[in-house]
Parts: sequence; C-alpha cells; structure tokens
Amino acid sequence: MSEIRYVGVFDRYISLFERQYPVEHGITYNSYVIFGERPVVVDSVDAAFALQWLTNVEKALEGRRPAALVCQHLEPDHSGSLRALLDRYPGMSLIVSSRAASMLPNFLDAEAYAGRLITVGEGDTYDLAGGSGLTFMMTPMVHWPEVMMTYLASEKTLFSADGFGSFGVPEFPQPCWADEAARYYFNIVGKFGPAVQTVLKKASGLDIERILPLHGPQLSGDALAEALRLYDLWSRYEPDREEDVLIAVASIYGNTYEAALELASELGQRARIVDLTKTDVSFAVAEAFRCRDIVLAAASYDGGVFPPMAAFLSRLAAKGWRNRRVAIVENGSWSPCAARAIESTLSTLKGIDIVGTATVTTRLDGESRRAVMALAGAF
Repeated sequence: MSEIRYVGVFDRYISLFERQYPVEHGITYNSYVIFGERPVVVDSVDAAFALQWLTNVEKALEGRRPAALVCQHLEPDHSGSLRALLDRYPGMSLIVSSRAASMLPNFLDAEAYAGRLITVGEGDTYDLAGGSGLTFMMTPMVHWPEVMMTYLASEKTLFSADGFGSFGVPEFPQPCWADEAARYYFNIVGKFGPAVQTVLKKASGLDIERILPLHGPQLSGDALAEALRLYDLWSRYEPDREEDVLIAVASIYGNTYEAALELASELGQRARIVDLTKTDVSFAVAEAFRCRDIVLAAASYDGGVFPPMAAFLSRLAAKGWRNRRVAIVENGSWSPCAARAIESTLSTLKGIDIVGTATVTTRLDGESRRAVMALAGAF
C-alpha cells in the first residue's frame, strides 16, 4: 500500500486562466507525493508558485528525499517548477514520456539533467518498492502530444494529467462540477475527442476508484461515475442536455435580442439564452457542446455578421463543434446578410443540420414574429 499526499497549490487571485478563460473561483495546480520505500512526486506547478510548492513537498516528505519526479505534461503551468525541485534534490530522477523527452529542451536546460532522465513508454512501470509501483499510460493529444497518465494499482488511483480537470479552488463556493468541468473540457481538451475516447478505452481495463487530475477536485464514488459518463458523451460530441435549446444572440440595439426572447418564451423551460455581447465566449462554447439544438441569432454587420457572433462561430469551429441542429435568426435594416455569413462557417463543420432561418428587418413585425416563432417547431 502507498500513501498519497496532496502538495499542490491554489491560485485564488488569477482572473484569466491561460490569459483567456475567466476563472472567478480560481484554479488549482495539483501535485502529489506518493509514499513507498521510494517516495515519488507527481507533477510540478506553475513557476509563480514554485516556492510555495517546494515548501509543501518538503513538509510532506518529513525529511525524506524523493526518488523521482513524474512529469505527465510539459505545459508551463505543470512544468514551471521542475527545475526548482530537480535542483533541490540532486539525486532525484525525472520520469517523462519519450515525446516529452524530445520536447524537454524547450522548457529547461535538459543537458544539465540528462543523466537523471528516465524515459517511459506505454505500459512501462516504476517500482516504488514495498510491493507497489506506477504504470504509465501514453495519452497523446489530451491535450498535448507528450501527455501521459499514471496508474497506481495498489490504491486504484489514476493520475489523469489535464483529463477530468475543472476550474475553481475548493475553498470558494463552487458551481456544479459538471458546469466548470464542461467549460474546461470543451475549451481546452474538447477538440481532441478521439484521443479522449482512446483514454477511456484504456481506462476501462483498469480497476479505478479515484481519479486525480491536474486541475480541480479528485473524483471518486458517484462523482467518478458521472465524470466517466460525461466524458464518454462529450468526447463523442454528443450532448448531455438533449432537451435544451441554446439561443446564442448577438444584438446591437436590442431588436435581435427581443426576437430571441420571444422564441425563448415559445420554447419555455427548454430555452437557455446566452448574450454573446455580455458573456465570455468560453461559457457559450460549453453550452453549445452540451445542447442538442442551437439557435444563432445575430445582426448583420459590415456585409457579414456582428463580430460577437463571428467570434463565437470561429471558436466553435476551432474546437471541432459538430453534429447539431441549428436554426438562424438574422436581422438587417436594408440588406440582411448575417444568415449567409453564419451558413458559410457552418458549411465547414461536420454534421450540422440547418433546420430553419428567420429574417427580421430591424424590428419584429407580424410576419417576422411568425417566422421566428415557427423555428420552435423545428426542434
């Protein structure tokens, strides 16, 4: 048996994760010490927290010296403090995937630590002594090419790198795990659904009672079962809110928004409105992936579509959004063109079924109101 102690850090004051995703409730950079006869540290943290992390590790070790540091993912928020721990414990090895070994010089002076590098591949193990060991599982493109996960059989625990991550730190009031996990997944990992499916197939052959991701809470029991269910749906680009209809609206003066409200009233509790002029696009992207049916409502602008909608569509395309039913509401005062611009982007995506289009010419009138209301029947 091996004891696992948490030595990660909480970033309570960060406003934008990766300089783009709002994180009102902060973010964790998770790291662990596994105790056997040969203690092992799993993952480091962002360089900004190197001193705090070193203190946490030293406190957990209680005077012992780690035999190795496992680096599952080289992204700077997880590799930023590698050098600090390597320098603190000169006898400690660094365990990385073969792809990570080739990338390592991009992140630190790899030659200085070359004699301490242990490169592992699929199914390789590291003996902790005392009858326990780590098994490494290569998980490329979840969400970088060098990523691996680590399984500790004696504790039925999978260290899942960025997989199953979420935003938030535990000391703040937390929204539903699925909501922030979805926003994390679809904006950071979601493009790589097939790679996630490969991970799930590999994991299904392991006896797992606990998952420890690099961001967010550990998952066990019912929370673990739900996370696995959602990841299976999400990585197959299937919605987990099949009855909901997302109305994503980009209105300049409020007339398009009025049309969206009328449609929402017709749809009732199924409707979920997101105002793209006020809501960060990361929230809208998550909603678009989670709902089966989507209404895109936008004003015409500069011969195309109002920029907040254009930005939303661009992000959806970049993340591989697909397999959805879409209705369009366009607005224009003299030559409406938003629908044409929206359709142009949608035509590049897989499995998009445009079920109807309604045109508003500045304000709703009897004819345009009927056209907008008719879209509810398409879903």
